[in-house]
Amino acid sequence: MDNNNSSKRMSEIVFFDVETTAPSPAGRWWLLEFGAILVCPRKLVEVGSYDTLIRPGDTSAVSRRFTDVEAFASAPTFQDVADKIFDILDGRVWAGHNIQRFDCPRIREAFADIGRAAPEPAGVIDSLNVLAAEFGRRAGDLKMATLASYFGIGKQKHRSLDDARMNLEVLKHCATVLLLESTLPHALQLAAGRDGAVTRRSSSAGGGVAHHRPAAMAQTKLPFTPVKTTVPAPAATRASTRKSSGGKRDSLGKPVGRANAVSNKPVAEAAAAALPKVTTRATTATPFHMILRHSRAILR
Repeated sequence: MDNNNSSKRMSEIVFFDVETTAPSPAGRWWLLEFGAILVCPRKLVEVGSYDTLIRPGDTSAVSRRFTDVEAFASAPTFQDVADKIFDILDGRVWAGHNIQRFDCPRIREAFADIGRAAPEPAGVIDSLNVLAAEFGRRAGDLKMATLASYFGIGKQKHRSLDDARMNLEVLKHCATVLLLESTLPHALQLAAGRDGAVTRRSSSAGGGVAHHRPAAMAQTKLPFTPVKTTVPAPAATRASTRKSSGGKRDSLGKPVGRANAVSNKPVAEAAAAALPKVTTRATTATPFHMILRHSRAILR
């Protein structure tokens, strides 16, 4: 394989799915069907496809959910289609739903059964893991049938080629939702939270399953109402104020009579020393006679 062809294969994504028999008492799985689509990663369009039934070593193990059970008797064996499957998978990025735990091991087992080396991927995209981390349980769970129903794509047929195509459409829908939410997170993610949507990210932050809420929105409302408090003045200050408030006052409200002000000064200084020192912002009050003078100047 030349370098140009190798680079092209590495840039292509192959979505695939396998259907199998139930495991035997000995833990043996038989492949019944393989289906795959080649996808351009820049346009997310299908550029090729392949699917085939596979005759198992034990035809009695074929599930009755296949309407064409008799077709498996004349289907090719895995050895007959191994070259084609190898050519589709080897050197490309593999994608599928739960393929890391199910489909990939079944492919490797099938090649091992015929004594051949299994194809190797350039990378693996397991949509189950991706959606668990980013999309969460908005649809209820992460089964392909549930996600397809949530987006109105249709009913899962549990046939390899159909499921591979459905997998791509589900990912497109999920990616669109996440892109829109990232554009207007405060509006759309809050709406998703009201709908009961939860993600793995939000649930892990809360130590369990939690409604999806953007962190910035959660901080806009305090858990309490701030209350302004006033520190009462000491009794000595109140007494000195009452004592100094008697007598005549001038137009600015200052007491008239030097003796009265001097006699109250030690008491006021002692009371002020007892108070804690508080740094306040300096303010400048305009005297009343200056305001009156300015008003008269305007009237003239």
